[in-house]
Amino acid sequence: MKLLICLCSYAGYGFLWIASFFPLPMMYWVTDILFLVLYYGIRYRRGVVDMNLRNAFPEKSEEERKRIARRYYRHLCDTFAEFYKLWHISEAEIKRRCVMMNLDVPHHYFEQGRSVIVFAGHYGNWEMMYSYKLWEKGIELIPIYKPIHNKVFDRMTYLIRSRFGATPLAKADTLRVMLRNQKEGKICMTGFIGDQTPNKHSLNFWTTFLNQDTPVMEGTEKIARKLNQPVVYLNMRKVKRGYYHAEFYDLCSDPQNLEPGELTRMHTRMLEKFIRENPEYWLWSHRRWKHKRPAEQR
Repeated sequence: MKLLICLCSYAGYGFLWIASFFPLPMMYWVTDILFLVLYYGIRYRRGVVDMNLRNAFPEKSEEERKRIARRYYRHLCDTFAEFYKLWHISEAEIKRRCVMMNLDVPHHYFEQGRSVIVFAGHYGNWEMMYSYKLWEKGIELIPIYKPIHNKVFDRMTYLIRSRFGATPLAKADTLRVMLRNQKEGKICMTGFIGDQTPNKHSLNFWTTFLNQDTPVMEGTEKIARKLNQPVVYLNMRKVKRGYYHAEFYDLCSDPQNLEPGELTRMHTRMLEKFIRENPEYWLWSHRRWKHKRPAEQR
């Protein structure tokens, strides 16, 4: 069985490597078919998506929520093509397709000799943020990620995410590496995805998000406060199919002056704002609300 899984993994690796050479418009022909399969055929996580949209937008009609769901599945399928295209896309093309906006926000802190923490959500196509190094070559970009159990696909994902000079860092090593970088005086941008679901042993902080009682991970805020690194928010705004504006927003210049929990509320509220503007671009098939607040914390 292990041999079969290994062979299938390498076959998938080879297929995606070849597919990534095709022009993105051609890859969209495939994702158009994939949309029909996922949405109408196998109905991939349709129950999760419908429930999430119903709870998040009770004020919308059923038809409005169905329209958001259809658009979401089309966008989700497109993000697959856009991610694997990063493997062989040219620097000129990715800079046309993902334009970094408000670069003065993080650059202001770099000029002060300070590293920056950047929050983002599973919104737009967050994977394109790894092209940031093409715009700010002198700064090390360290996106935090959770390794994939399948070693072949984990290696593939790492190669794609580091293609333009980023240095992906496994979640378990985050604090150790950030402390070392600060001690050595390295100026870095460390990227966190702020809408991950905490595991059942880390359900300590709750807030209202999209009309629902929601647990939020505190780890990033604790690191920001411990190192007192300024925090910015990155929104991946979709302009049209295959084109994004990566917009930086100043969130907090001095996290240690905030009350515990406030920074987490700030980035959660900002993400919610962008989701409400264009809800079809958030990851609705994610089981974001699988945990319920324990009675003793209510």
